[in-house]
Amino acid sequence: PLSLQVQPPDPASIRVLRGHQLPVTCLVISPDDRFIFSASKDGSLIKCKWEVESGKRLCAVPGGKKGTEERHMGHASHVLCMAVSSDGKYLATGDRNKLIMIWDAATCKRLHIFTGHRDAVSGLSFRKGTHQLYSASHDRCVKVWNVAENAYVETLFGHQDVIAGLDSLSRECCVTAGGRDGTVRLWKIPEESQLVFYGHQGSIDCIQLINEEHMVSGADDGSVALWGLTKKKPLARAWQPLWSRRFGVQGGASCSKGRGAWQSPLSAPGSHSASVKLWKCGEGFRKLEPLWDIPL
Repeated sequence: PLSLQVQPPDPASIRVLRGHQLPVTCLVISPDDRFIFSASKDGSLIKCKWEVESGKRLCAVPGGKKGTEERHMGHASHVLCMAVSSDGKYLATGDRNKLIMIWDAATCKRLHIFTGHRDAVSGLSFRKGTHQLYSASHDRCVKVWNVAENAYVETLFGHQDVIAGLDSLSRECCVTAGGRDGTVRLWKIPEESQLVFYGHQGSIDCIQLINEEHMVSGADDGSVALWGLTKKKPLARAWQPLWSRRFGVQGGASCSKGRGAWQSPLSAPGSHSASVKLWKCGEGFRKLEPLWDIPL
């Protein structure tokens, strides 16, 4: 199992990449692990071209003023989320001004702007192996897009509060975190149906699929929940009272690969407690066991 192989990082090996003027809000790693895409509240998209090996910034796309998105290459409001397609061809970014921008990941060229959400875009995920894109928004909706054809597909309704997080893998479905409506939802696209999961007391702020059958979510009540997609209640939960709101969960030891293949997946919530905590899923996904903290 992966959890037996993972070692704490050497603090001396941690590198800091600087270039944004305001707080970084999101980042993804290219499927080949060569590049980091990042974005921030300054509206600039440092896109595709942080080179992992050298730490060099290869490309920067500046933002503009609100309403000038058609004339400028970048966003004109805070970028809140991003996703890269599994073939590394497309990058999608979503902002507070309801817009989703599609980019050529190799050239930094903007290809298209999707409109349709009525509030901030809070989550993006490409279906693995396809160019189908799922988006979540503070307007409480999930939308489905075909990026290769620049086409809108459909809208999914059900959440009663802003959607705070979204994820997908290979199956034609996605999962969402419903903020203060207290639900996690699994959306089955072909069946046009949804499953509703309950288990957190606070606002559910993030969610990640570990594999096609299990997911993990985090909430501002200090809890992390491990779910099986066929059970309405969590398989396991862990609490940390010092955790604060707005932390991210990754269903793996990196943001970019291998989530579905590991026998003992890890989740790495980051919080306001000045550390990243790594957990492993116990035998049969029945418990969450702490591994160690990475101080930051």
